Amino acid sequence: MSGKFGNEGEKDRLAFRGARAYNGGMEITLKGTVRYDGGGFAGWQAQPDARTVQGEIEAALARIAARPVRIQGAGRTDAGVHALGQVFSVRWPSAMSPERLRHALSQLLAPEIRITELAPAPDDFNARFDARSKRYAYSLDLGGEPDPLLARYAWHIPHRVDLDCLRRLLEKIPGCRDFAGFQSAGAQMENTIRTIHEATLHPGALIGPRDAADAWRIEFHGDGFLYKMVRNLAGTLVEIARGRFPEAFLDECLVAPGPFKGHCAPAHGLALMRVYYDCTQK
Repeated sequence: MSGKFGNEGEKDRLAFRGARAYNGGMEITLKGTVRYDGGGFAGWQAQPDARTVQGEIEAALARIAARPVRIQGAGRTDAGVHALGQVFSVRWPSAMSPERLRHALSQLLAPEIRITELAPAPDDFNARFDARSKRYAYSLDLGGEPDPLLARYAWHIPHRVDLDCLRRLLEKIPGCRDFAGFQSAGAQMENTIRTIHEATLHPGALIGPRDAADAWRIEFHGDGFLYKMVRNLAGTLVEIARGRFPEAFLDECLVAPGPFKGHCAPAHGLALMRVYYDCTQK
């Protein structure tokens, strides 16, 4: 599953040196930050017979360590979803410096994945359970014709979208409430209470060319999100703002126990921007 670039001899040398370090000495916990283009992956979570981001990172770590390695991600992005600030935790020997390991991973991983930070963390740090909140961005291309440089990272909508209406709708989202009406069918989550701290509209796509005049993004910052909740929110808000549903439809969805009756936005417009922990909460 590892990347198809670089010198094989160099990869083998890195793997040998990593295995020697891995098999001796005390282990510590590392916190890694990773960005990836999710277009070619079946999501974050490792799956049998599927190319996933977690699977690629674990395969690279296993090659360095010469033994299986498991990592814990802060969240599970779906197939096609991108990330600028996904976080993972892993146990690793203290004999191999984090920066040296990060460099080795850069040689082994596919170009769509890059570890941007790797540093020691408290021994009991868990990227998933210690996360306090997450920030997502959903990018929109509202130009009459699709921008080819946004095609992988923004949802092109060939209809007029009322941005003032979209802003009004976003003002209704923040708060602590039951978001069961925005959870996709098939989810197993029993507790559907979530707190959304911010829901805002900004000019420009999160990923893509800076000169895209008709690009916008919706940002959601919350303590947690249900299965496909961000895509369901973004899709429904946009469909209301373009006149497919009345504005009152949002109020109905916010009090509905489910199932979800709105519109799910496509995966490629969504990106995990940042995961917040106690020391980074801002």
